[in-house]
Amino acid sequence: EQVAAEVLGVLKLQRRVYEKLGLKASFELASRPAKALGDGNDGLWLLAERALRAALHEFAGDEWSLDEGGGAFYGPKIDIKIRDAIGRLWQCSTIQCDFNLPQRFGLEYVSPDGGREQPIMLHRAIFGSLERFFGVLIESTAGDFPFWLAPTQLRLLPVSDDYRPYCDAAVARLKAAGIRAEVDPGGRSVGKQIKVANQDKVPILSVVGEAEVGANALKLEMRKGGELGELPLERAIEVLAAAAEKAVEPIEAL
Repeated sequence: EQVAAEVLGVLKLQRRVYEKLGLKASFELASRPAKALGDGNDGLWLLAERALRAALHEFAGDEWSLDEGGGAFYGPKIDIKIRDAIGRLWQCSTIQCDFNLPQRFGLEYVSPDGGREQPIMLHRAIFGSLERFFGVLIESTAGDFPFWLAPTQLRLLPVSDDYRPYCDAAVARLKAAGIRAEVDPGGRSVGKQIKVANQDKVPILSVVGEAEVGANALKLEMRKGGELGELPLERAIEVLAAAAEKAVEPIEAL
């Protein structure tokens, strides 16, 4: 009687993760295959499939499909698929009922009427194969990750080498706060630095010149448009660290 509620909880967790990453999922209920676990489990199969159907109906309405006979030999499952950059569907998340392992391990629980019952085990995989999942994620975003996920979150662009010591010191403090920051390697104009940072899809840029050094500040610009403005260095570190910790864009952490 707890299967539907537990499965629904996993579906909600999966949706939270996928929405945060900007991924849209489709759902399939995989029912009993021709070769299934032993005899005498018809009641369990029926109970589990009904519970999965109920959870899917509550979660997605009619926006799911049936994969007749696609279940595992040990129980029915819900397969959650995402579409890659060229339209192919890949199974990533899955929620599976398992009658086999509780039986093999002799697992029991005491039911409300005092009897002993065998539980149904649920397997959940939010990402599935990590390599496949991140491959699809990288393709679907073309490497243009949100701030909190970007490999380089902030790049400082010194107007000249005179301001590089300040940039290096600022980056050291940013890194100490857990922010993935770096300084442009130099040898090119500010315009070229900005162009390269945009090509590298760095989400936050900061041009550093005499004004920023004198004020011990950073002027933060979002690559996708908009400015966070000039902030004292300590305040900039606080805002960026909070955004990274909460998995939001920095403007939401101001």
